Formats: sequence, C-alpha cells, structure tokens
Amino acid sequence: MLRLPDLHSLAAEYGNDLSASVASFSVGTHQFGGTLRPALMGVINLSSQSWYRESVCLNADSAIQRGQVLAAQGATILDIGAESTLAHANRVDDAAQKSALLPVVRELAASGLIVSVETYHPSVTKACLEAGAKVLNLTGTENSEELFRLVADHDAAVILCHVQGAHVRAVGDFDFGSDPTQMLLHYFEKQVEEATRCGVRRIWIDPGLGFYYRNLQDSSVRIRHQMRTFLNTFRLRRLGWPVCHALPHAFECFGEEVRSAEPFFAVLAALGQTDLFRTHEVPRVKAVLDTLAIW
Repeated sequence: MLRLPDLHSLAAEYGNDLSASVASFSVGTHQFGGTLRPALMGVINLSSQSWYRESVCLNADSAIQRGQVLAAQGATILDIGAESTLAHANRVDDAAQKSALLPVVRELAASGLIVSVETYHPSVTKACLEAGAKVLNLTGTENSEELFRLVADHDAAVILCHVQGAHVRAVGDFDFGSDPTQMLLHYFEKQVEEATRCGVRRIWIDPGLGFYYRNLQDSSVRIRHQMRTFLNTFRLRRLGWPVCHALPHAFECFGEEVRSAEPFFAVLAALGQTDLFRTHEVPRVKAVLDTLAIW
C-alpha cells in the first residue's frame, strides 16, 4: 500500500532533484517544459492489433476525425503509430507504415496541429517529418544517429524512449539493475549526448513503461515497477530535459473499468513531476490534472 511516509522518504532521500530545472522549448506555436503546466499527448493507433480499442482507427478519415476530437478535448500533441507494440502483433514494414501514416499526418499537420509519429524506421521518420510531423516518438536504439540527424534537419523534437533492445518489438527480459532509476539516468545521459551532438535541441525523455518485456507479464511485478518509476520521475530531471510518460493500463486490477487506469496512474506521474502525459484518455486525464492544479 502506498502511504504518505513512502512519499516523504523518497523526497527526503532525493530532495535535491525536486528543484531541478528542465529546458523549455517551443514546438510549433506551443511552449513545453520549464515551469509550465504539464501537457497532454493524445494517441491514435492505426493498427487493428492495438489492444486499446478506443484509440484504434482503421482508415485515414477516422484517424483525422479522432485527432481533431483529441485536440478539442485538450491534447496539445497527437501521437500516431502504425504498428502495435504487443509482442504477438504482426510486424508492419516501413512501406506499409508510410502508406497508413502519411495521409493522416499531412491532414492533421496542415490544420495546425502538432503531430508526433511513433516509429523506429528511418525512412518512415523522414517521410513523416517531410509531411509535417514535428515530433519523433522514438521507440528504438538502432540507427539512432541517422534518426537524430533527421530530427535536427527538420527542426523537430524527439521523445527518447528507454528501450532495452534494438527497438520496441525486439525486447526480451527487463533488466531492473540495483536501482532502475539510476539505470535510466545512465541510459538517457548517453542518448541525450548523442542526440544533442547530432543537432537535436528539443527533447523529452520517456522511461518506456508500456513496452512488453517477457518478465513483466506478471502483473504485480509490472505494476510495482510502473508505480515506483512514476514516483521517482523527478530524479530524471537532473538531466535537464522534460519527462514524458505513456500511461499504462493495469487491466488485471481495473478489469471492466480499465479506462479508469490511465487517470489513476496520471496522479502518480504528476506527483513525480511528469511534463508530458501520453494517454488514450485525454478528457479523463485532463480532469485529473486540472483537479490536482487546484492545490
């Protein structure tokens, strides 16, 4: 059971990180990071195998409509993906991803919305940035220099996801290390160094809590890791960049009320000083953040 003494102990041990400042930067006409209130990233899934049914759009028209609705509900960024991260889902090659993504990216970007594309393919990244995407949600580690240079060349932003493998579809068992947050710090130090060396000037870091590692299929292990990572998020701010979190689901706990899971985890992520919330449930999470802001 999470208790106030647990939060007190965490803050007492790592108090210096609580006041760490992070970079502020603009993407399009919006400002992110710094001391600004957290922003919301709404999800659009173009894969029929994505399990969060409410976010699945099977054609460009429905994806464009969902993007417009998410923006009206409070999403500042729209994150679009064409391949499910589920371990058993079909792989989608770069040509098929571009075919699905480009019509949606072009239309939403042309309407003035900030579009993020979730991919680890360089050719998909290049095509989507040329079509108007402003953010790469990078779910891989291979080809990183090429990807970072593409982001820099298009004056875009990148979300650096923690991935223990070549990409999100090539992960095995998760290595927690002796202190998972310290492990994340080492990982992102190297990623940030390479990205900035390649000219990237707009960065979020994302611990990658929604990826399907084999040894995280035990719900108690996975949920405990997710909760602790959320509450320790403020420790990552010493890197100087804002933090993005993809809110998870804990279906085993929430069952038929699974759509309430992301708002619950948003509370923990907010306590950890998260800057960008990636969610399928924009209005629900917005309500949570608005309520917390009253304090």
